[in-house]
Amino acid sequence: MKKRALISVSDKSGITEFAKQLHELGYELISTGGTKKALQDSGIPVKSVSDVTGFPEILEGRVKTLNPYIHGGLLAKFDEPGHVAELEEHHINPIQIVCVNLYPFQQTIAKPDVTVEDAIENIDIGGPTMLRASAKNHQYVTVVVDPVDYETIISELKQDGEVQFETRRRLAAKVFRHTASYDAMIAEYMTELTQEETPEKLTVTYELKQSLRYGENPHQKAAFYRKPLGSAFSIANATQLHGKELSYNNINDADAAIQIVKEFSEPAAVAIKHSNPCGVGIGEDIFSAFTRAFAADPVSIFGGIIALNREVDAETAKKLHEIFLEIVIAPAFSAEALEILQGKRNIRLLTIPFNTGSDKEMKLTSIEGGLLVQDFDRYTLEDATISIPTDKKPSDEEWEALKFGWKVVKHVKSNAIVVNNSEMTLGVGAGQMNRVGSAKIALEQAGEKAVGAVLISDAFFPMDDTVEAAAKAGVTAIIQTGGSIRDEDSIKKANEYGIAMVLTGVRHFKH
Repeated sequence: MKKRALISVSDKSGITEFAKQLHELGYELISTGGTKKALQDSGIPVKSVSDVTGFPEILEGRVKTLNPYIHGGLLAKFDEPGHVAELEEHHINPIQIVCVNLYPFQQTIAKPDVTVEDAIENIDIGGPTMLRASAKNHQYVTVVVDPVDYETIISELKQDGEVQFETRRRLAAKVFRHTASYDAMIAEYMTELTQEETPEKLTVTYELKQSLRYGENPHQKAAFYRKPLGSAFSIANATQLHGKELSYNNINDADAAIQIVKEFSEPAAVAIKHSNPCGVGIGEDIFSAFTRAFAADPVSIFGGIIALNREVDAETAKKLHEIFLEIVIAPAFSAEALEILQGKRNIRLLTIPFNTGSDKEMKLTSIEGGLLVQDFDRYTLEDATISIPTDKKPSDEEWEALKFGWKVVKHVKSNAIVVNNSEMTLGVGAGQMNRVGSAKIALEQAGEKAVGAVLISDAFFPMDDTVEAAAKAGVTAIIQTGGSIRDEDSIKKANEYGIAMVLTGVRHFKH
C-alpha cells in the first residue's frame, strides 16, 4: 500500500522540515495552495490535490478537498475487505497521515478594522472536514493539527515504522478539541452579529494558560485557562516580571483586585485578601494612594495582593518592600522600582495594559451540572436614579465619599458594608448572614475614624438597626438601595440622628 500524507496548513512553522522527513520516510505528499508552494520552494516533491481528485479548485478555492478521492482515502478502514475492494474499484488510494490547520479565523476577527465579509471568508470548511474525518478514523489515520506534535510523529515512524495507536488516539482527541474550539469562536462571533442574548446553546472555548499545582486546597486539582481574544485588562493576560508561579488563589484574588482598581481614573491602590478588599485608597499620586490603602487595614494587608493603576515608582516600591505581599499588579514598574522589589525573591510582579478592557464579556459561574451567565456589574452611581428622603442632604465632601464607597461596595461579598471617607476605606464588613452583622464589623474596624465618615450598603436595610449602629459610631451619611417595606423606619432613624441618606434603587449583590 502506497504511503501518503496530506499537508495543508495556514501555520507553516516547522512544516518544511516535517514534510522533508516524511518524504525521506517514503511518503508521497499531497498539498494545496500556499503550503504546496512552500514545499516546492524547499525542493520537496509534492502532488497537488487537484492531481488526486482530477478536479480543479473552484469557487475561489472554497472547494478543493471536498471530494471522494480525498475523503474516501481518509475514512476507509484499511483492513476491512469491503472497504479495500471499494477503494480499488474507484481507484482511491488511502491517506495515512493528515497534517492540517485551519484558516486564521481568530486572528482575522482580532483585527480592529475587520469586516463581516472578511471574517466569514475565513471560516474554514474543508480543513475541519478533513480533520474530523481523519480523527474519526484514527484507528488507521494519524492526524496532526499542532506543530508541537511533528517531532513525536517522526520519532515513532523512525523507531517503529508507524505511529502508535495511543498516539493516534491522543492526537485525534486534540483535533476534536481544536475543531470544537474553532467552531465555538465562530458561533460566538455569529451570535454577536445576530444579537442573540440567550442562545439555545452556549458554546465557549478557553485555552490552557497554566497548569496549577493545586486548587483552593492542596487536595484539589486545578488549571488556569484564558479566553481567546479576551480582555487584555485582566489577570488572564498579565505579564509576570518576577516571582514564583501564580497559584489558584493568587489568580482569583488578583482578578478581584483588578476589578476594583478598574473603577478609578484617579491614582488608586487596592489591597485584597480572600477576594475581598481590605483597603482601598486614592490620592494625588500612587504613593499617597497606596499609603491610604495600607493605613485602611495594616493587619489584613499582610500576605495580600495589591493592584495599582499607575506606574510603580521607587518611593512606592520602598513602601511595598516593607510588607510581605503575594502579588503587586500595575501598568508598569520604573527600573528603580523593579530593582527594589526584585530584592524579594518570591513576590510576584505583574503588569497589565490598563483601560483596554471589553464590555462584551459575560460573567460565567459554574455550578454542578450547569452554568450561570450574566453581565458583569458595571452599573455606576451615575447610572442610578437618586433620591434623598431624609431632612439632611449630603455635603459636597460626603458626596465624594459616597461615590468612592459605591465603587468599592459592589466588589465586596454580600452582605456588604463599607465605611469610608473620600480618600480611603476605613472598615469593610463582608459576607455576613445579616446586614447589621456586616455593619458591626465595618464600624468596629473603622473605630474612631467612623466619626464624620459615610456608610455604604450593597442592598437595602430590612430594619433600622444598621442606621442606628452607624449613627452611634458617628457616621454622617449613608447610601443604600432602598425598596424595603420598612424603608420609612430607616429614614425616620436617620432623621432622628441627623444623618443624610441616599437611595439609589440599585442593588450590588456579590455572592
